[in-house]
Amino acid sequence: MDIIRNGAQASVKGPEAWFTGAVRIDPLFQKKDVTKAAGALVTFEPGARTAWHTHPVGQTLVIISGLGWVQREGGPVEEIRPGDVVWFEPGEKHWHGASPGKAMSHVAIQEELNGEVVTWLEKVSDEQYVK
Repeated sequence: MDIIRNGAQASVKGPEAWFTGAVRIDPLFQKKDVTKAAGALVTFEPGARTAWHTHPVGQTLVIISGLGWVQREGGPVEEIRPGDVVWFEPGEKHWHGASPGKAMSHVAIQEELNGEVVTWLEKVSDEQYVK
């Protein structure tokens, strides 16, 4: 058994290359030798969002607070609320973040494949975000 104590892992600012707006990442658990998954609590201030990206083995989001938006390429922007669980297929181009007026936090869980977890792409434009 391994217990990771609250406060043992520092919060980090979401890198500007991957996010628009104020984003905080709180690591929860890392991949171990016998596992493939890692998880983090990600908090987006109003209007903040990821860039477009894909995951080689998909991604699960568990929405825990606030009001957010998600979109997969070619689909509509969809609202997400606490208790919602979002699954993105492997290789599915998508983004996620807070709504314009309310912050949002989710637990993000993704697995590694051949040393890769995510492929970051272009930023979501303001025009794409408000559609």
